[in-house]
Amino acid sequence: MIPRPEITEVNRAYWDGLAEGRLQFQRCTACGAAWLPPRGACPNCLAPEPTWERSRGRGRLISWVVYRHAYADHLKERLPYNVAIVELDEGPRLLTNIVDSAEGHGFYVGARLTLALEEEEGLALARFRLAETER
Repeated sequence: MIPRPEITEVNRAYWDGLAEGRLQFQRCTACGAAWLPPRGACPNCLAPEPTWERSRGRGRLISWVVYRHAYADHLKERLPYNVAIVELDEGPRLLTNIVDSAEGHGFYVGARLTLALEEEEGLALARFRLAETER
């Protein structure tokens, strides 16, 4: 069983958006900074009350690692698996998985990616796949 996120007033729009088929991020109305994960105030200028924007679901691969050892029991059956940092075209970065290859075959820094929403144990998760031009 995967660990469940704690849903709060700060991150509820993020999780609700994924459940409805869209990836959302926050943007500061004061300085224009954009980010994930959700926060109550801008991490750049500390302005309160950011807005939510919908991502187009495209980005690029910044970095990744392939795990061959499970550091938690719920990950044992997934070995090997990758964890990646993806930068959305809108600017925010998020920690996620690339679904094309657990081993990382075909991955490279800057590879174009598209959103691949997946449901796991009733929870919608933002994962990514290599864009058609990368395959």
